[in-house]
Amino acid sequence: MTGVRARILGLMTAIGLAWPAVAANLQISPVMINLRAGQGATGINMQNLGEAPVYGQVRVYQWEQKEGDDVLTPTQDVVASPPIIQIEPKSSQMIRLVRRSDQLPVSELCYRILIDEIPKGDSGPVSGVDIRLRYSVPLFVLPADDRAAPSLAWAVYKKDGFWMLRVRNSGTQRAQIGALELSNGAGQQFVIAPGLFGYVLAGRLREWRLPTSGDADLNGTLAVKATINTRPFSASTVAKVD
Repeated sequence: MTGVRARILGLMTAIGLAWPAVAANLQISPVMINLRAGQGATGINMQNLGEAPVYGQVRVYQWEQKEGDDVLTPTQDVVASPPIIQIEPKSSQMIRLVRRSDQLPVSELCYRILIDEIPKGDSGPVSGVDIRLRYSVPLFVLPADDRAAPSLAWAVYKKDGFWMLRVRNSGTQRAQIGALELSNGAGQQFVIAPGLFGYVLAGRLREWRLPTSGDADLNGTLAVKATINTRPFSASTVAKVD
């Protein structure tokens, strides 16, 4: 497999909302990792709260965004050890993550650590096993410049009867978008996402179909209210019809 094109599923994005993340009997911490200057290794702690062993497979993917969507590609830039896990009941396992290069990037590097819970006895490629649950933990290698920040341009447009949102990030750090609301000129508010909405990676563009009806009044000038990397944010844009 040379690449995997994948929208980050609801379960996967939800991992970024809680601390620590809990699904079924498996608790994962942390739910987001930042590798800073001089830090070449880190870890993920996995705790089995249940009464039966948990078996899993850990893989690392480079996380890119192309043509407005997420793209995950297997990588050896960051190595996970051990790649196959068995966690006994009421015990824990540390997954060690090591970055193979010590060079600091100009723009932030992004990865996804995928942890697949699998049935006992399955240790082959994940495409050939029954995946019970999947967890996705974002890992970011921070740029050399500690002043790195996102720089966003917003566009709302209508396409094929659906309202769409396009966000371009010309900055050197990702933008984690949360608590997203749009308001039209009449003051009508549209809550797009009360929690985590999604990410726009550094130097990339991301597009989404908005969870509104096609006849929602999103015409004209719109006020954008959100949190960006947990900080309050506001902007404005003018909706267009393609």
